[in-house]
Amino acid sequence: MSGNEDDWLALKPQEPSPSQCCGSGCKPCIYDVYEKELAQWERAKAKQDKSLLMEKKEQSNNSELNPDTFTAFSISSVEQLTEDTYQYKFELPGNSSLRLSLGQHIVLRGMVNGLEVQRAYTPISPGNAEGYFEVLMKCYEAGLMSQYIKTWKKGDMVFWRGPFGGFPYQPNKHGELLMLASGTGLTPMLPILQSITDDEEDETFVSLVGCFRTFDRIYLKPLLQDLARYWNIRIFYVLSQEASLEELPWSYQENTYTGRLDEDLIKTIINSCRRKPFVLICGSSAFNEDMTRYLKAAGIEENSCFVF
Repeated sequence: MSGNEDDWLALKPQEPSPSQCCGSGCKPCIYDVYEKELAQWERAKAKQDKSLLMEKKEQSNNSELNPDTFTAFSISSVEQLTEDTYQYKFELPGNSSLRLSLGQHIVLRGMVNGLEVQRAYTPISPGNAEGYFEVLMKCYEAGLMSQYIKTWKKGDMVFWRGPFGGFPYQPNKHGELLMLASGTGLTPMLPILQSITDDEEDETFVSLVGCFRTFDRIYLKPLLQDLARYWNIRIFYVLSQEASLEELPWSYQENTYTGRLDEDLIKTIINSCRRKPFVLICGSSAFNEDMTRYLKAAGIEENSCFVF
């Protein structure tokens, strides 16, 4: 093989491994970026012109979030919320904003033992927050990305790209939103909730059902309690590993259930809704499938649901 051929092969884009895809339906996906870069490489090779590869960017040094390339952001604070869940705050230059639409997610890139891993997360800060954004992250004992996240400290640079997805929310379009969230599935719900409470003209009712293992594992209790004080917001908790409500603070007892969010409880909550609800669902694949099935049994049509 000629030296020239070796040079071109060294410049050829590498096909992503499965771990590099976050599985969240991003547009462009990491595989879309690969196909674009491969086509660019093939054009350059055909013309024997390496300058045509100069457009290729693996990461960006500017400060703006971009769906095609990864941009570095500095961690400004780390707060541990529960035994395995952390809230990270990232700096944005000046008073700039990510300008996210409601419920949009961004993709994190990490390196673990030489393996590149990508995962999707939804910022919990308002989409128009100036100078910062915040992300809630749960760390798993055997998770590859979790191994990377656990090494973070204030001042570290972390690479993100996006935004992707989102829920096309319009004020007052739905009489009531029923939000079904399991664990960190709470994250895409929060910007929508805050958007509603910040808009005096938005009279949408909201019933949020948060599913957690125990009371201690409920995230962001002060924020949720503040939101629950609004006239149009109700928040319920379903705690799968709490045996009794007696030891919970009295302010939580009335709207908390023990056990799992099953078909009967779904029907009870739907029947208590003040208007016909449009349902938002976010959790594990198993949770999303269960909720979709329960809602169908309760008479909620598929076009009245949105799964993050």
